[in-house]
Amino acid sequence: MATITTSDNQGITGTPVGRFNTAYILGLSFISALGGYLFGFDFAVISGALPFLQKQFSLDAYWEGFATGSLALGAIIGCLIAGTVSDKYGRKPGLLIAAAIFAISSLAMAFSPSRDIFIASRFCAGIGVGMASMLSPMYIAEISPAHLRGRMVAINQLTIVIGILITNLVNYTLRNNGDDAWRWMFGLGFVPSVFFFLGALWLPESPRWLVKAGKDVTAKSILNKIGGEKFAAASLSDIGKSLSGITRPKYSDVFGKAVLPAVIIGTGLAVFQQLCGINVVFNYAPKIFESIGASQDDQLLQTVFIGGVNLFFTFLAMVLVDKLGRKPLMLFGSGGLAVVYIVVVQMLGAGSPGVAWGLLSAIGIYAMSLAPVTWVLISEIFPNKVRSAATTIAIISLWAAYFILVFTFPVLFDKFKDNTFYIYAGVCLAGFIFIWLKVKETKGKTLEELEQTLKGD
Repeated sequence: MATITTSDNQGITGTPVGRFNTAYILGLSFISALGGYLFGFDFAVISGALPFLQKQFSLDAYWEGFATGSLALGAIIGCLIAGTVSDKYGRKPGLLIAAAIFAISSLAMAFSPSRDIFIASRFCAGIGVGMASMLSPMYIAEISPAHLRGRMVAINQLTIVIGILITNLVNYTLRNNGDDAWRWMFGLGFVPSVFFFLGALWLPESPRWLVKAGKDVTAKSILNKIGGEKFAAASLSDIGKSLSGITRPKYSDVFGKAVLPAVIIGTGLAVFQQLCGINVVFNYAPKIFESIGASQDDQLLQTVFIGGVNLFFTFLAMVLVDKLGRKPLMLFGSGGLAVVYIVVVQMLGAGSPGVAWGLLSAIGIYAMSLAPVTWVLISEIFPNKVRSAATTIAIISLWAAYFILVFTFPVLFDKFKDNTFYIYAGVCLAGFIFIWLKVKETKGKTLEELEQTLKGD
């Protein structure tokens, strides 16, 4: 059994413990995070496919934005489904349903005969994305000891960016396979979907959900496997205390006086992560590079570079998130993006090939800060009794903001060209101020300790 020894770190409970089954924890985290991989696939595949879809379905700026953003509309529905399923039936059934939706929608997009059927299929893919975006980080946070939680939850972001990179590589490889290359781009998503489904069958249920459902014996068995008997006993005690006296949460509960501050912060961070503008680079890189005269091959090659930089800096974030903390990384990301966007405007205006370096810098900053840390914070800051409902609201807000971003970008870029990035720079400055004033550090604290901190506020 792979273990780590620690004398001062704390587990889920905050009680000092000696040994953790890190191989088991990593296995659970990576399998759950396969939902993140498929999130990355569906998020990125549209970038390489858009030039083909524009020709296939004669998409104008409006339909280009709607075809891209339809994923987000489905994701909103997926979050609502995930919230209901995860509360009533558990985290594991939700992950299985998401995997099945990913598989079916991949084939549906690949065989779409018309624009409307394609958009409907992408909407369905979004349901799977929405469920995974909520359940994968939630599950990982609930099975991870406190001192490992940031890195474990960041695995979900790691698999997202791996999904983006591999998808971009596949798109580039398929670029010369004729007018139907886009069908292969989407259809290949069926393969990882099957692996996700099979892996999710092996996952145990979240110990926190099991305790809430009155299945303490099963929860203790899982916690024993994670950290031993003392860890399991202390965890059960703390989880039980945090859940004592509560009933099944309602969405109205998240607006209670004691919980509302955390909901405002979590929702604000979720919206900011999208409106900061970086996802237009992921989704519309070919369009941006086309504006400075790049060929279609070069446009798709740039998406590969973007995916590579994204992956490298996500690894860096996994190292830093539990060392530097959440708040410093979030401040670095928001401030750094504001500066880089202003530089990008100047380069785009001059038609400079150096714009690629500016956009890659923006991707690197985002990948080591706002991208993973926002998900970590959302998985941490909500009290146990309303975590599912509050997380649902935050992530629905995230997807609504993503839809607004990607739906409006083609129209804004056609009208304002490079000056569009001034808008995103302004959003990043506002985000910096919000984080500085409202976000508190959560590094190294258990979920139960964080709940007590919020009550103290």
